[in-house]
Parts: sequence; structure tokens; C-alpha cells
Amino acid sequence: MKVIAFANQKGGVGKTTSAVNTAAFLARSGKKVLLVDSDPQGNASSGLGISKKDAKATVYDLLVNPIKPSDAIIQTEYKNLHVIPSGIDLVGAELELVNASRRDFRLKDAIDKVYNDYDVIIIDCPPSLGLVTINCLIAAEGVVIPLLCEFYSLEGLSQLTNTINHINKLYNSKLILLGVLINMYDGRLNLTYQVMNEIKKYFHDKLFKTPIPRNVKLSEAPSFGMPISEYDRYSKGAMAYESFAKELYDRMKKY
Repeated sequence: MKVIAFANQKGGVGKTTSAVNTAAFLARSGKKVLLVDSDPQGNASSGLGISKKDAKATVYDLLVNPIKPSDAIIQTEYKNLHVIPSGIDLVGAELELVNASRRDFRLKDAIDKVYNDYDVIIIDCPPSLGLVTINCLIAAEGVVIPLLCEFYSLEGLSQLTNTINHINKLYNSKLILLGVLINMYDGRLNLTYQVMNEIKKYFHDKLFKTPIPRNVKLSEAPSFGMPISEYDRYSKGAMAYESFAKELYDRMKKY
């Protein structure tokens, strides 16, 4: 297994932060990594210092035109880490793909062409369950669901897991829920333990052992266009994501 989608239709759960920093730490450990930014906001791209003017082509072009993925891949300034950027034009892709052939498989077709060039391919999904997210899940082999450690975070999870199961049965038999990642963890709060117990009931052994703590440095890093591994290597947030990246890769190797 090497293609992992970070997905949650609920926004603000740390999905993009997790995708960017996991990709950065895997690249830092020597893995050749491709990060596919499929969120129209393009935050995963800008979080690695990729500006709109750097992008000759984006995920939009892979889905709508479609072009060779190599024409859209950008080498970041960080060793082993490549990005296919996104842009606001991706918002209109769903309408443009309404009558397109293989509209659900456009991203998979593109990723298949570079599959053997990378050790890990991470897809940052948009915060929705629309056609772009369907493309992401059909292209992926495993899904990581980032969650905040609060009760509202649990809302909508059944819809997402049902979508994953639906895609597994109809389009992509390789797709599995690889795990659940807890973000903004604060062990001092009683609420944290209550929510964690609920998540464990629901997901059992799918919960990753490494939670990501609340950490100011994680919030600051994107404004400098840097992953936490480069912005503050020894912050609590950085150490947590380094541990999570290792745990994720070890879990991937089991499939």
C-alpha cells in the first residue's frame, strides 16, 4: 500500500495540516513522496511554499483536461518531496466532469502513471463528499480520517465510512479505512477522555496511537510556507507528527 487519502467532509479538523506534515516527515526519513493537493483552497500547496505562479498545471488539469501528471508535479525545496498543486478552479471541476468519460477515475488514471515513481503518495481531499473526493478515494488504497477531540467531530463520520465502504464495493476493492488520527489533543481535559472513549468504541484498533497535541507552532508554520519539520523541528507538534508518520508507514506495510 502506498496511496493514502486524508479525508473528512467536515472542515477544520486538521486534515491539510496532517497531510502536509506527514508527507514532510516521510520525505525527511528518506521516502520519495508525492503530495496531491485536491482541495480547491490550495492550502497544502502554499503550506510547502508553492505559490500559484509556480504552478504550470494543477489537479484541475489532471481531472478535466487531462494532462500527463509529470506536467503538474513540482519539486519542493525539501528533498524527496514533490507536489501536484491545487487552485480555486478546482471548484468548477465537478460541473465540467458531469458528462465526461471515466469521470470518477480521472485522478486514479493520473496517479497510476507515476505510481512506481514514489514510495508514498498522499492525497489531501477537499472537505466534502463530492465528485473530487470520490476521485480521491477511488485513487487511494487507504484512508486516514483526521478528527478533533470533541463530540461535534463525531458527527458525519457514519456518512464518510459508508462512502468508503460503498466505493470499496463498487469501484475500488483495495480501499480500506487505514486509521483515525486525533488532532488538537489536550490530555488535561476530562472531555478529551470522554471523546477518546467514544472514538475507541466506534473504531476499535483503527485509532492511531499517536495523537497530535494542540501546538501554536503547528498553526504558525503554514504562514511561512514551511512544514513543521522545518519550521520548528523540536516542537511538540513536530515530534508528534514524526511519530505518527512512522506509525502510519508501519501500518501501510502490513497491507
